[in-house]
Amino acid sequence: MTNLTQHAEQLSTTTLLRFATAGSVDDGKSTLVGRLLHDSKSVLTDQLEAVEHASRSRGQEAPDLALLTDGLRAEREQGITIDVAYRYFATPRRRFILADTPGHVQYTRNMVTGASTAELAVVLVDARNGVVEQTRRHAAVAALLRVPHVVLAVNKMDLVDYAEPVFAAIAEEFTAYAASLGVPEITAIPISALAGDNVVEPSAHMDWYGGPTVLEHLETVPVSHDLTGCHARFPVQYVIRPQTAEHPDYRGYAGQIAAGAFRVGETVTVLPSGRTSTIAGIDALGESVDIAWAPQSVTVRLADDIDVSRGDLIAPADDAPTVTQDVEATVCHVADQPLVVGQRVLLKHTTRTVKAIVKDIPSRLTLDDLSQHPAPGRLVANDIGRVVVRTAEPLALDAYADSRRTGSFLLIDPADGTTLTAGMAGASFAAEAEADVADDDAEWDF
Repeated sequence: MTNLTQHAEQLSTTTLLRFATAGSVDDGKSTLVGRLLHDSKSVLTDQLEAVEHASRSRGQEAPDLALLTDGLRAEREQGITIDVAYRYFATPRRRFILADTPGHVQYTRNMVTGASTAELAVVLVDARNGVVEQTRRHAAVAALLRVPHVVLAVNKMDLVDYAEPVFAAIAEEFTAYAASLGVPEITAIPISALAGDNVVEPSAHMDWYGGPTVLEHLETVPVSHDLTGCHARFPVQYVIRPQTAEHPDYRGYAGQIAAGAFRVGETVTVLPSGRTSTIAGIDALGESVDIAWAPQSVTVRLADDIDVSRGDLIAPADDAPTVTQDVEATVCHVADQPLVVGQRVLLKHTTRTVKAIVKDIPSRLTLDDLSQHPAPGRLVANDIGRVVVRTAEPLALDAYADSRRTGSFLLIDPADGTTLTAGMAGASFAAEAEADVADDDAEWDF
């Protein structure tokens, strides 16, 4: 076994957890993250000194750990989180990438951004207030984004005298609601982020609770990093043809494996053309290997000299996605300018970008009660809705439920490159309304 293979296998088994925090304003999201960083010894001395100085200048006796994540000046002045703050830390058992996301309704798009790649979402609830509208909203977003694990952190238990009945009632209500949305796994933990109860260390005030602390759960929750069992997908990023005297006939296709594994000798299909070939070789870090898997960056060589270019997708011949020009998806609109029926856009899917037009917006999700507003005609910032898009060229999309990487896409403004909308192919909530759209521009009439 080569050093490269050993290193690749080690990387494939290294546990990395991406998680996001969400909750209503003042539920203690940033304080919880700060407590995790502080108590897990993941804060540098100068960072802690800066937080202590900032806290004293605001008249606080104890360090405000929320300042470890509330990095924007506006956030510090208002005491709220208005952007997604990413932090990286590690314990002896696992590495973490966390996203502290906003609680305000108008920043729903930021929560979507932070949770889009998360494998776990921590939803905070103030024990005094219980499950509120924003709690339901965040649960709905987590369900829509197919976040596999959700932790309900019932915070500020110190302000309700660490009462078990308060925690039990909140946990029961939230679990029933999230389960009805299709959230596969829900873990409820009573905490006090400010005091540190059940965050890193078990609480001496809640001996009635026998479950894990937040950090213990984060360290032990199963992580779906074994992408070798997923549908194998390889978006082509770059075609390599050195045409040198040493390699006169070399032709390789470079990129990052999005999911699954590829082996030398495997029969594959190149999409959208549909041509088939066999993998003649795989090069990784300058060495030839027999197998490669996500998320390795490799160069694939095919046995046949077929036309392959940037944006094409290589997949197993017996497990290739369907090629289509009609994309039905659930989207979250992230731009300030609205998305309207008939609008011309660019659709970016993995390494492929094509022209497209918004043919229909069948419905918009009303997050307050999860009802559908039929045929809204437009989506504005933070709206979540269903869209039907027609592309100028075929795309090889998976359903988002099958692959978050190859089932997602972006809609982009062709005029200035602004990201308009984040989409999830096939992901749906109940939406029955339909509308016909007339197209008056032949150039974009696909």
